[in-house]
Parts: sequence; C-alpha cells; structure tokens
Amino acid sequence: MHNLVYLIGRLTEDPEVKKFDDEKSRLSINLAVQRSFKNEDGIYETDFIRCILWNGIASHTSEYCHKGDLVGIKGRLQTRSYEDKGETKYVTEVIVDRVSFLASKKGEE
Repeated sequence: MHNLVYLIGRLTEDPEVKKFDDEKSRLSINLAVQRSFKNEDGIYETDFIRCILWNGIASHTSEYCHKGDLVGIKGRLQTRSYEDKGETKYVTEVIVDRVSFLASKKGEE
C-alpha cells in the first residue's frame, strides 16, 4: 500500500518556522492548488491544503519562499484528531518530505 501525495500550488502566506525546546522546527503552510477543471460557472476553483514541514526542509522553505511563490511538494496524507470543548475534531494534512521551488511571484511580475 502507498500513501503518496504530489501537489503544485502557491503559498498563501509567508512561511514562519516555529522552533521547539528539543531543537526541532516545524512549519505549517497552506498551499493553494487550482483544480484542473472549471465548475458550472466556467471558473477554476481552488483547494487550500494544509501542509506540515519539519526541521531542515522547514527552515529552507521559510528562508527561500514567500507568499505567492509556486512550489511542488511530495509527501503523505496524515489524519489526526484532538479534543476541543468536549468535541472530537479531525484534521487531514500533508506531511511533506520534499519541496521544489518552482517560481517566485516576484519574478513573474
């Protein structure tokens, strides 16, 4: 069985790494991924997908990427749950193994 995800999309905000006491770092980004087909109104819809990056890949991404930049990611889907005010909430996100920096928003303007 395989759990493999490839996405190409734009960063919705400037990446900001969070560092922890155990010297690990984590980056959480939203990737705007346009669908490959138009809806009934003739518009391409966009999905916003939460992606999690750890340690070195998190640091490099935050250093070289900015809001609007086009990136490709390879990773896996992960589902987790947590309690919020007595209610169980579920989250699905992509745990990123690799990031490819494809185009800068600045370079396109």
